[in-house]
Amino acid sequence: MASSMLSIAVSFLFATAAIAAPAASVSSDVGSATSAATAPAETVPLASDNPNGILFLPDTNAIPQPIRGTLGANILGPQNIPIDRQNADLLAPPTTDAGNIQNAKWPFSLSHNRLQTGGWARQQNQDVMPIATSMAGVNMRLEAGAIRELHWHKTAEWAYMISGSAQITAVDENGANFIGNVHQGDLWYFPPGIPHSIQATNDSEAGTEFLLVFDDGAFSEDSTFLLTDWLAHVPKEAIAKNFQTSIAAFDHIPAQQLYIFPSAPPPDNQQAPKSPQGTIPNPFTFSLSQVKPTQLSGGTVKIVDSTTFTAATAISASEITVEPGAMRELHWHPTQDEWTFFIGGQGRVTLFGSSGNARTFDYEAGDVGFVPASFGHYVENTGNTTLHFLEIFNSGRVQDVSLSQWLALTPPDLVKAHLQLSDETISKLSKTKPIVVGPSN
Repeated sequence: MASSMLSIAVSFLFATAAIAAPAASVSSDVGSATSAATAPAETVPLASDNPNGILFLPDTNAIPQPIRGTLGANILGPQNIPIDRQNADLLAPPTTDAGNIQNAKWPFSLSHNRLQTGGWARQQNQDVMPIATSMAGVNMRLEAGAIRELHWHKTAEWAYMISGSAQITAVDENGANFIGNVHQGDLWYFPPGIPHSIQATNDSEAGTEFLLVFDDGAFSEDSTFLLTDWLAHVPKEAIAKNFQTSIAAFDHIPAQQLYIFPSAPPPDNQQAPKSPQGTIPNPFTFSLSQVKPTQLSGGTVKIVDSTTFTAATAISASEITVEPGAMRELHWHPTQDEWTFFIGGQGRVTLFGSSGNARTFDYEAGDVGFVPASFGHYVENTGNTTLHFLEIFNSGRVQDVSLSQWLALTPPDLVKAHLQLSDETISKLSKTKPIVVGPSN
């Protein structure tokens, strides 16, 4: 019995030694002072080459199923086919997705719409997309002549004109005033607390539509400070005393807020009342539509921040186009969150949140995306038309780190030790930011 137990113990020790032995044998040249670096394949598996492209597009006629290769199975129960068609990478995610990243997609089509005489407004904030803690957005429409009433916010307001033209007014804390017109593709910006108005011109019979972005994820368009709402909740005696007139002078003020209401369109050459304090020194409008885009191998980019739009100290943006088959390169933003608005086309974004966490989302026109600061990501055009979107940041400057540039400017041997890239591949890394790269060969 003892002999049998000894035999089992010896066998176990030899088996353990075999398992613990390194995969590569030690060189017989014991006198060598150098040894080859251990390849990643000897410590961790190689990344899979299994196909992970998008499986279908929103315009597919097929019934989408949660199947990728040998994984998954078809749906037997009820299915919302239109939504599944719009979210291929949620229904059948790439195998590179892992861990847990919060939802980073919100279509404005799912937002409750506030309908008014003269227009409408719908919003996205933290209530509907909790990951978006630092910024929120509003999509607003005004018929020709309609007014978004005189108001102010606790947050900064940054705007992009989607369609038509509008006239804006503002007065700052020193009594300087401003009036300006904006057209499709142009911007405006108001600092926190600055009272302002927006009115659609009749340059287009349809009026205008625009995007508003605020630097607070908890912002609510329903909680702005409105002129009519305020005066409706102040005793008329106090109002009359404040303006040194009679109560009768205010017999026709509204009993509740107007918010959006119809009016006669303003003249294009409207002049602001002459102020003893002068006009606002840094204009609150910026003609981004007149800026020539930078042409890239796979698309274009326009960057607007406080170096060019000096009034916009809290919010900046990049307007980007990506041609079919091209992509916004792999990159991240060191300290700024990114609030993304898709204007046209179809795109795919994978967010990498460290610690093995990654998730892929699909976007199309009217969708909002969000990328927390330092999350690695890209934006790939998955459609057959130009992908057009805005990257908007809660900072006065646009900043990003390019993966390609980082690797190109790092000692090649260090890059090889990590990724086992060939000299040929390393030589093709760009020492300047590609920003948008064309289709691969």
